[in-house]
Amino acid sequence: MEMTYHKPVLLSESVAGLNIKPASIYVDATFGGGGHSKEILKQLDSQSLLFAFDQDEDAQQNEINDSRFTLIPHNFKHLKRFLRFHKAEQVDGILADLGVSSHQFDTPERGFSIRFDGPLDMRMNQQQKQTAKDIVNKYSETKLSELFFKYGELRNARKITDHIVKNRSKEISTTQQLNVLLSDFLPQGNEHKVLAKIYQALRMEVNQEVEVLQDFLMQCKSVLNVGGRLSVISYHSLEDRLVKRFIQNANFENEPSKDAFGNPERCFKKCGGLQVPSQDEINQNNRARSAKLRIAQRI
Repeated sequence: MEMTYHKPVLLSESVAGLNIKPASIYVDATFGGGGHSKEILKQLDSQSLLFAFDQDEDAQQNEINDSRFTLIPHNFKHLKRFLRFHKAEQVDGILADLGVSSHQFDTPERGFSIRFDGPLDMRMNQQQKQTAKDIVNKYSETKLSELFFKYGELRNARKITDHIVKNRSKEISTTQQLNVLLSDFLPQGNEHKVLAKIYQALRMEVNQEVEVLQDFLMQCKSVLNVGGRLSVISYHSLEDRLVKRFIQNANFENEPSKDAFGNPERCFKKCGGLQVPSQDEINQNNRARSAKLRIAQRI
């Protein structure tokens, strides 16, 4: 089912980055269609274990029937808590693919795509309350503008926000309504690209993706055994920058964390350079075009 649900990106490269060893424990933090998990399981011996996380109820239907595999139906920000619950407090490798699945994009009622008419939803966890509709209709002009500038990297964020705020006296509740509202306002020939950035910003805010990523990465410091590997695929420059800084500095700033004596505290060393999909992979899966893979080892 995973090939129709979602085609895994940088599959061999990201799994190879885990440097899988016998009798070890691994984590797929973003299960989705199960493509990465299945590849990991192919390389595990009978004494190894794989734990996977996914808060999306649709993804949970892809659960793998394998005695070595456990699917945890929660957001990966709860990594440490649930590994402790399963008596696997230390692991030897963690993989995370931070992208939205093809299934989520291609299901109109989820509201992730500019291509289909559906509710302004965009929740990964459909049990949470806040949706994209709430953000579009209730956020202040300042807050909405900051959101589009930070997560959508839109230089004209203020103009876009001003246009939305002036035209939301009647609730904007569907993707089509938002698209039509902005249709005459977007630059000709670049409409889809700008809309995609607006949707990206809304999705990242709905799901608190930046905060979740930071929380997850900080937990990786204590969860990974020395010598354990971290393999992360990102699709947005902000996310990639956070992963890069975390690997370099053990935090999300430009300077490394320091111990009590003022010495730089480095928890990871990078393994190789930045990896991106080959042109062949992009030709087969256009959604892979913005993917970036970084691999690090716990020291």
